[in-house]
Amino acid sequence: MEKCVIDLQDLRFILQVLGGKWKLHVLTNLYFGKKRFKELEREITGISPKMLIKELKDLEAIGILNRQTFNTVPITVEYSLTEQGATLKPLLEHMKNWAEEFRKTRAENTVIDS
Repeated sequence: MEKCVIDLQDLRFILQVLGGKWKLHVLTNLYFGKKRFKELEREITGISPKMLIKELKDLEAIGILNRQTFNTVPITVEYSLTEQGATLKPLLEHMKNWAEEFRKTRAENTVIDS
């Protein structure tokens, strides 16, 4: 049987990168390509502009997101996954599949009272 060793430092790092209420929302919105700030703000229901700015800055600082500014009037800013950020795509897909299976299993095990 394969032994699974959980390294708490790795787990802390994962939570630092992906933890919080909004980071996964931002990443999944950028999964298929570039988005402007207002697009992200519209698509992530419930996030304030201030919190979105914070999350984008955090993800950019750790090298997950790329911020590109265009000299237009008004200035256009686009966000996209960096090469490192794109390596999260299989993880996001795996998490999605796990959630679907988990929900399905829970629904099958839930007794419905009539």
